[in-house]
Amino acid sequence: MKSIITGSNVEGDSMMNKVRILAVAGMLGLAPLAASADVSGNIGASSNYVFRGVSLTGNSAAISGGLDYTHSSGLYAGTWISNISGSVETDLYAGYSGEYAGVGYDVNYLYYYYPGLNDADYGEISGSLSYKWFTAGVSYTVNSQVKKTPAAADLFIPGDIYYHVDASYEVAKDWTLGATVGYYDFKDDGVAGADASYMHFQFDVTKSAGDYGDFTLSLSYADNAPASGGTGDLTPFVSWSKSF
Repeated sequence: MKSIITGSNVEGDSMMNKVRILAVAGMLGLAPLAASADVSGNIGASSNYVFRGVSLTGNSAAISGGLDYTHSSGLYAGTWISNISGSVETDLYAGYSGEYAGVGYDVNYLYYYYPGLNDADYGEISGSLSYKWFTAGVSYTVNSQVKKTPAAADLFIPGDIYYHVDASYEVAKDWTLGATVGYYDFKDDGVAGADASYMHFQFDVTKSAGDYGDFTLSLSYADNAPASGGTGDLTPFVSWSKSF
């Protein structure tokens, strides 16, 4: 689902991802509908895994990837894996998407699983609308293993909300410009004097190389909010991705 990209062992991760895909699809009752469904995958690499304006790799490189199961009805499920600082992130998600009168819509649940970290997993319900080059969406944290501490500002707990607006436009053949503006509103913002909530911006230039994948140059900026990991600096990074 994410565009920043795969595991260090592509073949091994792909087999594990297939197991997860079938498990999620089975829970949704999609397995009997496999004849009218597609399974796709993605692999890639990035010089920095930046998630909502914040580097999750300590400004180091990331390798990532995943599989998606999409049914003609609009139902889908998938998984995505990436290395992060001190652990691995595994996303498990399922949702429904479609289009009506030229307006696209998407509703999904996504669970962030960090096997190498304690009490860090959490899940979000997200919804978005898209029209032509623009997409607007919101994500709401509904469950979390993060333990609430009354005297501190806890992040990624139920009640956190992330808002974003994205634009993507093909300016020339195989060349696309993209931009994102997002705001992360943490429920515990202001607790114990912490300034956790922040805004971020990102600009992308992508060159499609056909069968060789897509190459992207990005510039990311997040407010200087130490509690949330923002540095207040403009962060450049490059990435490559390929779908199959």
